[in-house]
Amino acid sequence: MNKGIIKKGSYLVLTFVVAAFLAGGGLLSTIPSDINIFTNETKVINLPFKDVTINVIPEKMLIPGGHSVGVRMDVKGVLIVGLEEIETESGEIVNPGLEAGLQIGDSILEIDGTKVDNAREVAAEINKIKKEVRLKVKRKDDIMDIRLTPVLSVDDNQYKIGVWVKDRTAGIGTLTFYNPTDHTFGALGHAITDPETGTVLSVAQGELLNSKVESVKQGKAGVPGEIKGIFYEADEPLGKLFLNTDYGIFGTTYQTIVNPLYQKPMSIGYQNDVKKGKAYILTTLEGNKIEKYEISIEKINKQTKPSTKSMVIKVTDERLLEKSGGIIQGMSGSPIIQNDKIIGAVTHVFVNDPQRGYGIFIEWMLQNANVE
Repeated sequence: MNKGIIKKGSYLVLTFVVAAFLAGGGLLSTIPSDINIFTNETKVINLPFKDVTINVIPEKMLIPGGHSVGVRMDVKGVLIVGLEEIETESGEIVNPGLEAGLQIGDSILEIDGTKVDNAREVAAEINKIKKEVRLKVKRKDDIMDIRLTPVLSVDDNQYKIGVWVKDRTAGIGTLTFYNPTDHTFGALGHAITDPETGTVLSVAQGELLNSKVESVKQGKAGVPGEIKGIFYEADEPLGKLFLNTDYGIFGTTYQTIVNPLYQKPMSIGYQNDVKKGKAYILTTLEGNKIEKYEISIEKINKQTKPSTKSMVIKVTDERLLEKSGGIIQGMSGSPIIQNDKIIGAVTHVFVNDPQRGYGIFIEWMLQNANVE
């Protein structure tokens, strides 16, 4: 009898050991092989049975933005924003582009091997060739060749392929940060997209310009407000634009950018530093004067991959509510500051509640700010 008890006990111990081993193996599989920590953090890490590489990343120090800036950008290739039917001399109504498979949002890069950068060059090449052409087209991340034959339009006696195209865009936004170490900048916190197609525009070349706020249209429920401004010193741009991403626009400056409210660089607050409650945004609503306004962080979305909706913010500063009604178009990119750290930027407004909107974690902007 005692032998039977001992035997059963042995089985139980063995089962426990195996289960513990399997559980430990499952736990180990969840431990990353590389862990990043920042120089301003202290970590105590005990990881038995596994070798882990600890990377100590230097802390970034940035000048916060809040400046109203203009963005002037030439689109890479020529963006198709519409398709049109063409009446030929015989009275036939046709659309060569549609029939060949072109779509709104496509970019024409080349015509018969010749690069085209604007609508004028597209028309010139089409009317020089006059017969079947081969278009090199970019559709999202894919490059394709499309063949089609232009037709002669009875309206203006020009050969056409049935597309409306655009090659440049411009607008007003807010600077998020300036890095005095390498003279890089980030702004907007979201992409510049084509209003007709929603396509994220690829940058051929672009510039960051000085902007002055001329007027502010207040935001109301269902009707977004808007900052209206003008470019000045356009012949002396602030910097060169290299990247237009889902998480902001990025480039390098030609000169040092200063912020009168924060003249020294500030630390970065990563998402684990962000807390609910009081914070501030820097933005410009009059001329080129940067002001600091109080907000409240109402919700924090813990994220493992980039998103422009990292946190929900609410404007609580009566001065800002009186001037703009809350968050309005043109404030995108306004830096969010909490506990003397830059933690993010304003990205979107709630259309039905202009006092509230979204912000992006600053780490997602920095992750996409490689302009080398």
